[in-house]
Amino acid sequence: MTSPKLPELTEVVLELEEYVAAAGWNQPRRLYALAHTTDLLAYDPSLSEHLGDAASRPLTPIEQEDLPEGPLEQVLSTIGWPAEVEGCVLVTELVLLPPSAEEEIPYEDYEIDVWATTHPERQDVRVAVAVTRSGAYSSCLRRRVDATEVVVDPDVADALVDGLFATFL
Repeated sequence: MTSPKLPELTEVVLELEEYVAAAGWNQPRRLYALAHTTDLLAYDPSLSEHLGDAASRPLTPIEQEDLPEGPLEQVLSTIGWPAEVEGCVLVTELVLLPPSAEEEIPYEDYEIDVWATTHPERQDVRVAVAVTRSGAYSSCLRRRVDATEVVVDPDVADALVDGLFATFL
């Protein structure tokens, strides 16, 4: 992976996480394609009215249809993007557990979700993760217990970054 330092990508990640956060918790996964704003405006100049101030940004997110249920890793493996899509953003809620919980993980896949959601040390979080074809990435995290703070950390969801990069192969 290349350096995640792409300020406009972090701006989009924060904007989309805030947009989803406005609807509260227990939201479905949301996937957005990222297109070059100049390409969108060249294709349809009337979009500048709809985009407003965002028409000056380099990237524009376009919300996609609802993602199917199922393990996120499997869902992402079914996604591919046309050449016009420069990147994508996934906003999803996850359950985080401390490293000490690894020893207790059930062997059966169907038991893991129930076990994780009822674990006394679990933390509910929402992450927004973005990647581009060029290898840039960014992500942020909001914890449910302290929903006012959003932490920007490009390495907060490495597995999701890898899964999103794979949608461009």
